[in-house]
Amino acid sequence: MAETWHFINTGRRDPYYNMAFDEALLNFVSRGEIDPVIRFYTWDPPTLSIGYFQRLEKEIDIAKVEEKGYGLVRRQTGGRGVLHDKELTYSVIVPEAHPAMPKTVTEAYRIISTGLLEGFKLLGFDAYFSVPKTKEERDKLKQPRSSVCFDAPSWYELVVEGKKIAGSAQTRQKGVILQHGSILQDVDIDDLFDMFIFKNKRLKDKMKEAFVEKAIAINDLSDKHVTIKEMEDAFYEGFKNGLNIEFKPLELTEAQIQEVETLCEKYKSQAFLYRK
Repeated sequence: MAETWHFINTGRRDPYYNMAFDEALLNFVSRGEIDPVIRFYTWDPPTLSIGYFQRLEKEIDIAKVEEKGYGLVRRQTGGRGVLHDKELTYSVIVPEAHPAMPKTVTEAYRIISTGLLEGFKLLGFDAYFSVPKTKEERDKLKQPRSSVCFDAPSWYELVVEGKKIAGSAQTRQKGVILQHGSILQDVDIDDLFDMFIFKNKRLKDKMKEAFVEKAIAINDLSDKHVTIKEMEDAFYEGFKNGLNIEFKPLELTEAQIQEVETLCEKYKSQAFLYRK
């Protein structure tokens, strides 16, 4: 019999709210206030999010981000910079002790991402997990790459026609796993790379070329235009199928809504954005 998890689609929200809501959900699950939960959301304005450990001023051209009118926010998960624009973003929040969750990050990532895999299949794509097979491929994963996410598949990354199609990051805090990530509908590669700092133009061009070779968006692959609504429907069913769960709607209490609002201030703060 399928387990029932919470589901919520918060729609288009600003970057601070989006990151605050994910952290709040982690807190609610940690305190046992809600069951495991899956959330869908989009971004207004389109936003560059940077990983928790990224050095903002060294890696990001902040003036260029502002000039282009993008938001800028730091995530609580690791990884590299992601431009959240034409995409569906998902988050999965589940206790580490959940019987379906393996102890290792990599294996838990594979289990959670099965929901994404099934969603891509429902959209008609031949998706699969990338698993580095040779020692050379495994060693490559340990090498530092650019500050831009999506520039190479890693363990159990979702791949369609040899290209990475969804980028995810995971953190474990307070006995809870939070995995969130981007499912690209379309991507503006020029805008993305303009916002990162490179040593020189040659390196920038080389990295951009590598990105085009390794990453792809849904509408680059599809014969027809796939809408966000179609993506939401497919991945809603995909997570149900992949994780063998049913959904019940999540409605927050007044106290929980207030907690989200309070956390928004953290993500708006210069202290968090510029943290060393």
